[in-house]
Amino acid sequence: MPRYVALLASINVGGNQVKMADLKAALTACGLDNVSTVTASGNVIFDHAKAADAALAKLIGDCVQERFGFRTFAAVRTAEELRDAVKESPFRAESEDKFVHIHFLEKTLDKDAYAGLLTAHEGKGVEKFGPGSAHVHIDFVDGVGNSKVTRPFLEKHLGAMGTARNLRSLERIIEAMETRI
Repeated sequence: MPRYVALLASINVGGNQVKMADLKAALTACGLDNVSTVTASGNVIFDHAKAADAALAKLIGDCVQERFGFRTFAAVRTAEELRDAVKESPFRAESEDKFVHIHFLEKTLDKDAYAGLLTAHEGKGVEKFGPGSAHVHIDFVDGVGNSKVTRPFLEKHLGAMGTARNLRSLERIIEAMETRI
């Protein structure tokens, strides 16, 4: 059975506190197999017969809403897709892994929307961007804490929901996906 990770948005931030054991139990009850979590920020590794598509992401989002009372977005990816996204990051060697993020989108990156993001950000910060297939690479340069490049800003300008992880977290997730039997 294929193995996936669901990168959930808004878990343990903004008042949406969820214990990972409770999240694991809820997603198991909703039909995911061999569920485990990596860190406490909504990274859920699981097996499922269904392909990693919008319906599987919706199932996970619906499950979280039903069990915990808030809506979340789930970017569902394979280990190979994560590895490829990390490898293509144009900022890997330029900045610290904790500052380099990949913002995973619900759909393929629209080139016009990406151009609009660059225009909207122009003159507003030091962050650097790079396009991916269904994600955007971001170097936060000075850190995420004071950046105005937030999930709502990205979603508004990209026209797609998304969630970001830094390279350090992605490496941990990939390792967990590959070592879990």
